[in-house]
Amino acid sequence: MKLIGKSSAAIPRTVWTLGFVSLFMDMSSELVHSLLPVLLVTTLGASALTVGIIEGVAEMTVLITKMFSGAISDFIGRRKGLVLLGYGMAALTKPLFPLANSVATVFTARLLDRIGKGIRGAPRDALMADISPPEIRGACFGLRQAMDTVGAVLGPLLAIVLMILFSNDIKQVLWAAVVPAFIAVLLIVIGIDEPSATASRSFRSPLQWTVLKSFPRKYWWVVIVGMMFSLARFSEAFLILRAQQVGLALSWIPLVLVVMSVTYAMSAYPAGALSDRVNRSTVLMAGLLILIIADLTLAQAGSVAAVLLGVALWGLHMGLTQGILATLIADTTPPALKGTAFGLFSLASGVCMLLASVVAGWLWDHHGAQFTFYAGAAFSIAAMVLLMVQKQ
Repeated sequence: MKLIGKSSAAIPRTVWTLGFVSLFMDMSSELVHSLLPVLLVTTLGASALTVGIIEGVAEMTVLITKMFSGAISDFIGRRKGLVLLGYGMAALTKPLFPLANSVATVFTARLLDRIGKGIRGAPRDALMADISPPEIRGACFGLRQAMDTVGAVLGPLLAIVLMILFSNDIKQVLWAAVVPAFIAVLLIVIGIDEPSATASRSFRSPLQWTVLKSFPRKYWWVVIVGMMFSLARFSEAFLILRAQQVGLALSWIPLVLVVMSVTYAMSAYPAGALSDRVNRSTVLMAGLLILIIADLTLAQAGSVAAVLLGVALWGLHMGLTQGILATLIADTTPPALKGTAFGLFSLASGVCMLLASVVAGWLWDHHGAQFTFYAGAAFSIAAMVLLMVQKQ
């Protein structure tokens, strides 16, 4: 077991600013995300498989885009410009959602929004790695993740209030996502500082063999574990559809993401700080165990209360795993290739996320919601076995 003494290092101001940027953008995105599955299925007539394909392609697009944006940020030695471009693009797509009148338009808006997220993701994480003191790196990543998740609580809460005020007019409510998105962009412009440029001598594709072999075996183990996590954790859209299936009123559908995000936010920072003092794999194992319990709870749920319990456990597992995986990437990669490392990790995870969401949608349509969550539990068990083997 790894033990690290207390550190007097303070969390840098830029980490806090990135936390608030994440808070406002996630407030905007999760307001949209909390209502989008219902808009697709109830208003536009999409199937669960269609929802799975849209969410899977959207998330895979994020992760593939991260791969190249990370490598570019390593090449130019600057992160802020790409972070600004990505958040700015996401902000500009927000009006497309309330204007959408077809599944194709929603898909286009979701895709463009996720491209923006992909552009900013790896450079932001690499910037976090650049500025975070090594002895409190887990706490820094955990703090940003926690603030991101606070936004994910506020967004759906705002959606609930507005759904009641606007008599369940989803499109009117979606306009509210525009304001916090542009606040996030403004914070980047005025509040983000970054270290001096340390550009690579030349740009190299992140898929080049010479780049791939620069990473140690520990890094590739993290990539494999991340892939297993992605297979086990399909889109949260299916949590929303499950709540609607058991009878949660339309106005209260965003409560699903509120519950998930509260437990996510409450656990992300403590989990990150704990991982600075114990073996990070131990924290990941705990997260997987909770995901298995969450999947089994959601599979057997026959009431709104049972679904919300499963959703709360799902959020707890996210808090125990997502920041830790990012910290492990930062721990196991050379300083000059951190953007590339986050990007490659994202590509591998993205392919698995697409597969998981499509399979989840197919199982839902052909065998029912129970089988969707049982499949998630099975993948979680496989990931846990992998972690146990690695620790031996």
